[in-house]
Amino acid sequence: MIVVLNRSAAPGDVDAVADRVAALGMTAHVINGTERTVVAATGSEDEANRETLASMRGVESVMPILAPYKVASLEMKAEPTAVTVGSLTVGGGVCGVIAGPCSVESEEQIMESARAVKAAGATALRGGAFKPRTSPYAFQGMKEEGLKLLAAAREETGLAVVTEVMTPTDVELVADYADVLQIGARNMQNYRLLEACGESPAAVMLKRGMASTMDEFLLAAEYVLSRGNERVMLCERGVRTFESHTRFTLPLATVPYLHARTHLPIVIDPSHGTGVASLVPPMMHAAIACLADGLMVEVHPDPPNAASDGPQSLTPEAFAEAMTTCGKVAEAVGLKMG
Repeated sequence: MIVVLNRSAAPGDVDAVADRVAALGMTAHVINGTERTVVAATGSEDEANRETLASMRGVESVMPILAPYKVASLEMKAEPTAVTVGSLTVGGGVCGVIAGPCSVESEEQIMESARAVKAAGATALRGGAFKPRTSPYAFQGMKEEGLKLLAAAREETGLAVVTEVMTPTDVELVADYADVLQIGARNMQNYRLLEACGESPAAVMLKRGMASTMDEFLLAAEYVLSRGNERVMLCERGVRTFESHTRFTLPLATVPYLHARTHLPIVIDPSHGTGVASLVPPMMHAAIACLADGLMVEVHPDPPNAASDGPQSLTPEAFAEAMTTCGKVAEAVGLKMG
């Protein structure tokens, strides 16, 4: 339920409501809006609890949250959420760009990539240190050594680091090096991992599962939000269909659909969504035209020799060219790049 406080409510009134929510066995999420404050109470829909909270000083109304995803819903927070971490801002009228190789392969490769994507206008660096691969014989990543190289690239370029975490036990380790914890498509419903990321101080990038519905996607985000981590970004990376001309099918309708249902920012990954490098720039432009809050693009200095996902990776030159057009599209639709 949502407890809406009136405009004259004092800070002590807000604290009292939050304390009462906790005493009733629920979790309080205080949201300070531009016009008024609301307290979202999750965990119970008891009518008696609603009546108790409605009678407290400073409370204007108490309303049930109808959406199955409570904290993520627009019912709880009508204003769009912007996530800022280091050099990266996603949402709030800003389209952040996360770019870099699929995998960290060497110091030379990640440094060259970081310099190139920053020069082209990216605001964060992506790179996998732990790689979930379909084949157990494929390159699995450099693990902690890869994390150290990402941190070194951040030190030199100032770019925030986005990298994947695969298990709950690795959350603390990855958060020591990265600014944003990426939860991959294969782990979207790994609930213990979602909860562990929800308890981390790092921001979270949640990728949609390749066969997941929108409600499943938002409820996965709810697992993170319900543990107290409010810095959550949703990433559409394409779904599996019967089509064979692309690796996955990238549904850009996801962007306006989610904007109508959640305050969380939405990032588009056209690299996985198409799997074909030549299709990535047009989808970057189209995503911005749909008012996406961010882009996540694979860029590699030598795609033919990449350890993973070479066919969908842009060269630094192709990325820079695509970013020039992105800027023009963003200006046309009223977004700011980076």
